[in-house]
Amino acid sequence: MHEVMWTDGTEDAGGAGGSVVSSRSGVSSGNGRAQEPLSRSARRKNEHLALARKFYDAEARNDFDEVHLIRRTLPGTTVSADSIRTEFFGVPVAAPFFINAMTGGSSKSAEINAALARVAARHHIAMALGSANIVSREPEALATFSVAREENPDGALLVNVNPTTPLDTVKLLVRELKPAAVQVHVNAVQELVMPEGDRDFQWLRHIANIAENVEVPVIVKEVGFGFDEHSLELLLDAGIRIVDVAGAGGTNFARIENSRRSARDFDYLDGIGLSTVKSLFNARRVNRRQGHSAPLTVIASGGVRNPLDVIKSLALGAKFVGVSNGFLQVLRTQGEEALDEAVTRWVDHVAGLTALYGARSLNEIRDVHYYLGTDLVSYLEQTGPHAAQLL
Repeated sequence: MHEVMWTDGTEDAGGAGGSVVSSRSGVSSGNGRAQEPLSRSARRKNEHLALARKFYDAEARNDFDEVHLIRRTLPGTTVSADSIRTEFFGVPVAAPFFINAMTGGSSKSAEINAALARVAARHHIAMALGSANIVSREPEALATFSVAREENPDGALLVNVNPTTPLDTVKLLVRELKPAAVQVHVNAVQELVMPEGDRDFQWLRHIANIAENVEVPVIVKEVGFGFDEHSLELLLDAGIRIVDVAGAGGTNFARIENSRRSARDFDYLDGIGLSTVKSLFNARRVNRRQGHSAPLTVIASGGVRNPLDVIKSLALGAKFVGVSNGFLQVLRTQGEEALDEAVTRWVDHVAGLTALYGARSLNEIRDVHYYLGTDLVSYLEQTGPHAAQLL
């Protein structure tokens, strides 16, 4: 067992405390070890890690609290690990939840990716890597991602790029990492607030080009601000059939990027975005419309705090459920063994809750009845003429 915890200089970003990170002189770690000089991109990766930790709140309320599943008093089921086994884009996995995209590109993120990959391998769950666009500018950064494949040779792995990542880089990542699928992240809010962010959001043709030129499925993923119906329709029209709605309720990249700005002048965007739950309803509406012969496969992520949120996501139509910061913070504050124990609990609890709510398989979870809080009801009433069909 590798024991991995971090208390080093990445904690300085945005006032999170710790030693100073310098892009010229490198990282001064808390234990005195010198690490390699950081590029601008690698430094930003470490700042994101520090700020994700600073703002993490395991108890924060979100729209999952407004979804109330109705439990059968006599469920007529038996708890079984087999009930939640599935295939993740052709790779057998032990559960429908997975470790979602987090990091890559620096030595610190390489350590994290290696540890997460070992956990994923031991528990037979899928794992997504963080954005690998840095490889297009810094080819040596590939090692911070390939370490995950080295630690988990046969598992379900996702690589993550942005819409404008050069196609040659995307193909290199697919060739070297042998992923089950490619995530293409879309993050207009983050880019706008990011001090060095892009200002060109004309992404659809780039996404379609990637999908047409790689030999694995392509998933279009938000980064914590959710999906509206129109954008989902545009993806379908462009031939994209898999989305990770990645809604608001978890890691808030508007807050993270605003903390990296000297003026902190985008604080008014702190609450922007559609929640994961609202985004799941948007995807359900799109899938129910006529004219789409191949409806969207939907992944839920963003604010998934516990196994019950996994069950709620599946009940609302998700096929898989991604978990990011919750698992990351267990790893960083308590170590790899603690994350192992947490994932074991999640697998056991998801299997138990599946039986508790009267389901014998993941597909049957979609038949679980529920009622909604007033905010969700109001959203559905105000945003669609057929909202009553969803209740």
